[in-house]
Amino acid sequence: MKQKTLFIVAVASLLLVFVLGTLAYQRFSAGESVQSAERNRDNLVRMHSPTFGKADAPVVIVEFFDPACDTCRDFYPQVKSMMDANPDRIRLVLRYAPFHNGSDKVVALLEAARKQGKFLPVLEALFATQEKWAPNHTAQVDLAWKQLDGLGLNMDQMRSDVMAPEIGNLVALDLKDAKALNVTQTPEYFVNGKPLPSFGMAQLKDLVTDALASTRR
Repeated sequence: MKQKTLFIVAVASLLLVFVLGTLAYQRFSAGESVQSAERNRDNLVRMHSPTFGKADAPVVIVEFFDPACDTCRDFYPQVKSMMDANPDRIRLVLRYAPFHNGSDKVVALLEAARKQGKFLPVLEALFATQEKWAPNHTAQVDLAWKQLDGLGLNMDQMRSDVMAPEIGNLVALDLKDAKALNVTQTPEYFVNGKPLPSFGMAQLKDLVTDALASTRR
């Protein structure tokens, strides 16, 4: 009987240690998540970054992307769908991470188009025709130019603007921030400063859903 009592006490003690350990880990993980978001904030959003959605939206998605990245292309409409489903509640901030060969020259096209108020139409046109101008994940800017017909661009102005030195400067800053945030592939997402726990659209949707829910409390 005494041994049985000691066994029950031992089991109860182990269960108590397990429960307390779990609670401590959860508090530690939550604290780490908040601290990580705070550390990331300085490197996430820059004044030059293309931004879509309401300026004071409670949920901010920061995406590091490469226009020649096929996964960026595939994820784009799903991110857009999340924004459409939550009007005024999600803001998207785009950062450049031109890791593929030649992508920096395509970024210059996007920036030149932005000066004419055509960033989004050009981005969507390039994504839609990506297989034509980025075979084998290698961006060929001469082929990318050919995808811009019919978008109402002043092409002479475009050819001048793509040479602007500030484009190279902002790409360099984006890549510096990407390195600071350990971004090594595209697309990479941060939601209200928090990185994805692991890569995937499902993980992004879960993080956005949690962020939306927390801002309604």
